Amino acid sequence: MTTFTEKPTAITPNRELQSDEYFNETNHLIYCSKCNTPRQCRHELQGKVLIPSIRCKCQQEIFEQEEAQRKLHEKQMEIEHLKTSGLQDKSLYDYTFAKDNGSNPEMKLAHNYVSNWEEMKANASGLLIWGDVGTGKSFFAGCIANALLEKGVPVLMTNFSRILNTLTGMHFEDRNQFIHSLNRYSLLIIDDLGIERNSDFALEQVFNVIDSRYRSKKPLIITTNLTLSELNNAVKKDCSAKFSTLQEARPLTHHISELLLNHIENMWEYKDILFSSSVIYTFDRV
Repeated sequence: MTTFTEKPTAITPNRELQSDEYFNETNHLIYCSKCNTPRQCRHELQGKVLIPSIRCKCQQEIFEQEEAQRKLHEKQMEIEHLKTSGLQDKSLYDYTFAKDNGSNPEMKLAHNYVSNWEEMKANASGLLIWGDVGTGKSFFAGCIANALLEKGVPVLMTNFSRILNTLTGMHFEDRNQFIHSLNRYSLLIIDDLGIERNSDFALEQVFNVIDSRYRSKKPLIITTNLTLSELNNAVKKDCSAKFSTLQEARPLTHHISELLLNHIENMWEYKDILFSSSVIYTFDRV
């Protein structure tokens, strides 16, 4: 409570004392009896004295503790919201560095990606990870996802099967809007890309998602069982089957080759061997 007096000559408290307070006869302010610091201060303004209440030392400490707890709770709620939105498969919650058994020394690369996230984000640096089934590609990507989510970074880890299920049956404009919505995530992780199993419609959506991500200048991580050669053959085969003439096939073939193949082939190598038969590369926008 703020109180005005005509002159700073008051010798009695300007409000009722609490059980843990006392009145200082020297400066005529109320003090805390626990920490012996003032709970009031004095300001003079145009001939009047303003005596507002302030926090004593112990009150300030309690306030800071409560504020820290409040912010921590808000942060935890934000992270939980990000995880609910970004980890669409509940099993991905278990893909964390804490659950890494240490058998694979190459997990340090995932740690490095997280540690250097600001640089990765600024350069739109992503990863392409390929290898046989069971080599740990999804765990590697999931650890990156969870570590960044814990830092409050919006991450979506999904797969093309889920994306295609969402896009199927949508009108053209709705598809574009959905694909564009993926770019609200700072990092997009697409797990288990398998173009050789997809239809012509699926191939087109693969291109649309990667093209949209490329244009957004945001990083993309892809895991796949296919090698670069297999990706190349799958794209060429599907593009040739989809269009009856070379003139029709050329635009889509060119763009997919630029974005998904040539772009990847021009990546600088981040590490030669990841897991036995797996290889990992990073790629930047060029």
